[in-house]
Amino acid sequence: MGSRASSPHDYLHMHVEQLRRRHQSLSELTYARDEDAKLETTRARLSNILKRHEDLKERLSRDSDKLIFERLQKEFEAARTAQTEEISIDDDEWNDGLLATIREKVHMEADRKVMANQVNVPADLPFQSKTTYRIRNMVIYCLDGARIGIQYETFFAGEPCEIFHCVLESKSFLEKMTVIEHTLPFFLPIRELESDLLSSNAIKFIDHLEEILQAYIDRREQVRLIKELYGNQIGELFHSLPYNVIEFVLEDFECKVTVSIRYSDLLQTLPSQARVLAWPLRSSRRISTRSSSASAAQSVPFRLSYAEEALKTLCLPEAYADIVLDLPHALKRIFSSQDSD
Repeated sequence: MGSRASSPHDYLHMHVEQLRRRHQSLSELTYARDEDAKLETTRARLSNILKRHEDLKERLSRDSDKLIFERLQKEFEAARTAQTEEISIDDDEWNDGLLATIREKVHMEADRKVMANQVNVPADLPFQSKTTYRIRNMVIYCLDGARIGIQYETFFAGEPCEIFHCVLESKSFLEKMTVIEHTLPFFLPIRELESDLLSSNAIKFIDHLEEILQAYIDRREQVRLIKELYGNQIGELFHSLPYNVIEFVLEDFECKVTVSIRYSDLLQTLPSQARVLAWPLRSSRRISTRSSSASAAQSVPFRLSYAEEALKTLCLPEAYADIVLDLPHALKRIFSSQDSD
């Protein structure tokens, strides 16, 4: 007596079920292709936004800003040439008392020049000392017109990078100082810091600018270095102006890997948040069509925890090298785990 599975009705039922599953698989693949098309459209729009973002940055770097930098650079160089001595100051010597001395000097010099003009006496007497002060990577100059100039020198990997200037002025020795000129990037919060700190704690204001500038240069140069070393592996890269948000894509592997890092404040050189996701490629032979649940599972990205930890503990170029080195093994482990489920 034959089994029921061999009856025409059961064969028809099995055939219909196979057609239904095949139709479902094709529907899922069509949906995947539609999703890919939407993703490509989104990526094209994002690329256009990024291009406009770069154009805007270029326009915001106006000729007037460059002229200010060139003029202040010449004035600071002239002050360095005219100096009679440069005093190196330790951190414990850099205090309100020293800053008060510098402020008194620039106001006394301004008053002396006014009096000299009134009685026709040469303003630059031979005995007049012109002292500059070096504190860490800052040089403080006594400028004409009762102004104090701070030159910030930045470094990356021990090599000098950009120089920035900030000029402070006060109407009298007893009045608060204000920032009258600077060459800091416009997107760094110098005016907020001036409002919060300069009148109450000028030393902290000056030091805070130094830390923000150095951290900005550090983040910027880390991104420049990974582009220089690994640019052929990076498909897309986005960053905010102060480099406190950085995102890029790796497409040279079995999965597309998206990296997103955030810095909670502008003093950080290591990210406070890191998110690394591996997205299985739609065309990968590993994508199963056996069931809707399998297909759905394959379309969900998975986190690479080891990569996130590397980004939060190592500088970006070192973290990138570690991520790429371990990526094939990490993907193999994940795929093996999924295949065994």
